[in-house]
Amino acid sequence: MKIHEIYIKRCIQLAKNGLGTTYPNPLVGSVIVYNGKIIGEGWHKKAGEAHAEVNAINSVKDKSLLSKATIYVSLEPCSHFGKTPPCADLIMKHKIPNVVIGTIDPNPKVAGNGIKKLIENDIKITVGVLEKECYDLNKRFFTFQNKKRPYIILKWAESADGYIAPLTKEKKEPFWLTNEFSRQLVHKWRSEEQAILAGTNTVLEDNPKLNVRNWHGKNPVRIVLDKSGKITSDYFVLDNQMKTIILTEQENLQSTENCIYENTIFDTQLAEKIGVILWKHNLQSVIIEGGTITLETFINASLWDEARVFKSNLEMKNGVKAPVLNHYSTLSKIKNDNLTLFYNHD
Repeated sequence: MKIHEIYIKRCIQLAKNGLGTTYPNPLVGSVIVYNGKIIGEGWHKKAGEAHAEVNAINSVKDKSLLSKATIYVSLEPCSHFGKTPPCADLIMKHKIPNVVIGTIDPNPKVAGNGIKKLIENDIKITVGVLEKECYDLNKRFFTFQNKKRPYIILKWAESADGYIAPLTKEKKEPFWLTNEFSRQLVHKWRSEEQAILAGTNTVLEDNPKLNVRNWHGKNPVRIVLDKSGKITSDYFVLDNQMKTIILTEQENLQSTENCIYENTIFDTQLAEKIGVILWKHNLQSVIIEGGTITLETFINASLWDEARVFKSNLEMKNGVKAPVLNHYSTLSKIKNDNLTLFYNHD
């Protein structure tokens, strides 16, 4: 592995510490190297707080070494004033002579301007080291910036014989196919994404809370599809405990701080409309945890990026059929559950 790649790989490792806490900002890691040794490290921890480069520079004990060092960063240093000053200015202030960058920032406020500013101040720039890996690190941020919609993750569990739920249930509560470790992993995933979406039938049949319980982390924004107002205040999704956006065809419904109504038409373009609404609310990612109808709304529109599918070893014999995907996948095992990851390259 080339020397630049080693340090950018470390930047990526550091950046991942911020997954779920940096929104709406991207994940960024940075390391500072002098004479073949890392003398400083940092990552962006939370929007409004110091960026990765600032934390890395602050961690260097002997600041005199900075003028002879190389700073590595997974994403182009910012060049504009936001909630914090430009990182490019800080690099110039400390006269760091070399900057190695994983990938360019697609945000129009940056988009090459940070690099331009550094070059104009006689700083040597290297761009595009482990570029694909750095892009994957910020797949949510890049999708949001480039496609004007959130990164869409489909998630469901199915039985060994391909059913997602029973035809009828006695109680309005989730029907579990997976083991406790798989369910805990799902809560970890929820803490990493900005939003979680469920359809009307899932809410009426399961009465889910759609929050983070078996993991430490922030609750996602709940997105609920309720075309004709079937979901009443008796359901957890309308308990006002979390920010919830309800998509409906009903008009003139009064929104509150934690319960926001968005009017839309439930037609063949529904998946695209959901993407637009979530983009408007500045939501970079969403997990779709609905039933087959909701999941297939996105699958049929080819409007999804990733699917995470658990297959249990239990057989149901009959029930609601699970969706079927025929895309590239990787397989892993969680105790007695199989987890398959699918990626949409359409």
